[in-house]
Amino acid sequence: MTDPSPYVSDSPASGCPVVGNSATAQLYSPDFAADPHLTYHYLRRFGPVAPVELAPGVEAMLVTDYDAALQVLRSPKTFVKDARRWQALAEGRVPPDSPVLAMMAWKPSSLFADGERHRRLRTAVRESIDQLDQHTLRKYVTRNADKLIDRFGPVGQADLMSDYSALLPLQVFIALAGFPPSYEDIVLAATAGVMNASGPEAARLSEEFLGHLYDLVAHKRRQPGADLTSWLMAHEAGLTDDELVSELYLLIGAGTQPEQAFIGNVLRLLLVDSRFAGDLQNGTVGVEDALDEVLWVDPPMANFSVHFALHDVRLGDALIPAGVPTLISHAAVTEQLSMLPGQRIGNRAHLAWGAGPHACPVQDEARMIAAIAVERLLDRIPDMALAVHPDGLRWRQGPFARCPESLPVFFPPDSSPLAEDLARSAPPGWGSALDPGSPNEDSGQGSNGNWRRRFWAAISGNGA
Repeated sequence: MTDPSPYVSDSPASGCPVVGNSATAQLYSPDFAADPHLTYHYLRRFGPVAPVELAPGVEAMLVTDYDAALQVLRSPKTFVKDARRWQALAEGRVPPDSPVLAMMAWKPSSLFADGERHRRLRTAVRESIDQLDQHTLRKYVTRNADKLIDRFGPVGQADLMSDYSALLPLQVFIALAGFPPSYEDIVLAATAGVMNASGPEAARLSEEFLGHLYDLVAHKRRQPGADLTSWLMAHEAGLTDDELVSELYLLIGAGTQPEQAFIGNVLRLLLVDSRFAGDLQNGTVGVEDALDEVLWVDPPMANFSVHFALHDVRLGDALIPAGVPTLISHAAVTEQLSMLPGQRIGNRAHLAWGAGPHACPVQDEARMIAAIAVERLLDRIPDMALAVHPDGLRWRQGPFARCPESLPVFFPPDSSPLAEDLARSAPPGWGSALDPGSPNEDSGQGSNGNWRRRFWAAISGNGA
């Protein structure tokens, strides 16, 4: 028995005439990273779902229609999460060093589970997270945010992606898992490496990370504490050590990449969008509204929620073959919905967190972490500006996460009175993250460029 739907037809299909088309969109290209919405507009010509290439040699189907996305997400009897059904991978037709395997290859965690096993693991995770009070979460985020800001605050410059957004969620989840302080730097290096490496190096770092997790589980078996690992261990679901490690790997590893993108996208918005910058400066709009805008305009996971049809399925005019990865374009379906009348601010109808049984289990906590991270940075460094023109920002390449590759900023360093004087005399547009404007040129010419040279000379000790 299948789930009734105006989009889903259970009629067998001999194949998908669109897969293999020479015009298949490449979701890993620089052009896609620069302007993915052009690609989404193109894909809609094929109907609610269209063929794409996630990486060289990795074909998939991408859902770009809101209603169709809900049907996939809410039809667990037709579309499953078990990636062992990925036919091309099973047949050796996916390159073994493909960068998408880290996110898509099967692992024994709730992300790839269906039915009763998924419900059992999901319940254990959710009820364990429920034991974490907001005060403790705020403490972890604030403490780690301050540690990062303390590193670059006195310097007067930072890359808010690599120096802040990419590190803070990892540090928070490592602490929540209950790693001893002496382990934090070691685990941080391993997890960051897993996300940034590919091929054999990624596999080596993944094994290293798993080893740390097994050590943590063994430690918590002997000395449980007030942490996620101990709460998962004590849950009535009776998770095995392998299941504990898999869920922790999911929470710490895969769970932090969307959070990194979320924080980075909100910071970019505050730096470049005068609607939010001006309102925040006047105290009329809070960070929560900026979070809503990002979830509508640039959801952290632009394309994910991978499913597999149990048999060939018709979705609109397109056919989804069994065993082919079917992804939801959270960005495309949210864009489609945002075209309808109504306000985005305060509206949670977007699908940035997914929907159905596999909707993000920690979306409230993820939103809270992002809000605290942004608020703490603005409290500590209220005056900052992009070090490049907004048009010069580059977006991270790849099919999944949507965020800037880097977010370079500068600001008056805490320890330099001269730099603070220069900041106060700066021309409009370079003095504050809350009133960003734009420079005349990014080459250092003109009055803005002259001021920038004086600023960098002052903080580097070379004089004005």
